Amino acid sequence: MSVEILLLCLLAALLELDTTYAFQLTFSRGVIAGPLFALITGDWAAGIQIGVFTELLFTDINPLGAILPPSAVICCAIAVALDSLGIQLCYAFIIAVLGSLLFVQVERRVRKQRVNLLTSWEKQIMQNPRAINRVVFLELGACFLINFVLISLFIGVSATLAQWLQPHIPQRAFYACQFAFMAVPWIGLASLIPEFRLKKR
Repeated sequence: MSVEILLLCLLAALLELDTTYAFQLTFSRGVIAGPLFALITGDWAAGIQIGVFTELLFTDINPLGAILPPSAVICCAIAVALDSLGIQLCYAFIIAVLGSLLFVQVERRVRKQRVNLLTSWEKQIMQNPRAINRVVFLELGACFLINFVLISLFIGVSATLAQWLQPHIPQRAFYACQFAFMAVPWIGLASLIPEFRLKKR
């Protein structure tokens, strides 16, 4: 893994904490995350395009309460990383969307396992109230590490498979993927129409 991709994975793991775990400064939004990742890879056009497309695709889903939507950060990180490794942008984005959906499933399982630790954390804090800061920082560090490992692993595996598969994809399939990729903003905009529709009295 190159230094560039390693830095991208580290930044993605940090920004993923902004989604629900901490901060919530909206740096995890696709329109912000995409260009931030482009700072590392240097492909501004791809970073902005991926960021905007991801924002439009996931715009009507917010991580509120128990809702765990597909991660815009994961989608942008995978797509920008694959693009920097020579994968066509339309393929990179499709793989990234699938990766963000897979990440949601893994995240759900991780959260269910972490529920078992609540009793232990509660005991530590009840015995020593000052331990709350240590517990919070340790758990944020654990979440960061898990995010980093998952993002790095998916980028490494998907990049290897995509680089092997890309030369064998028929031209018609490439055009179909390009069409699907360019349809993403229209799908996102269509989901916003009900939000702007005037209610009849």
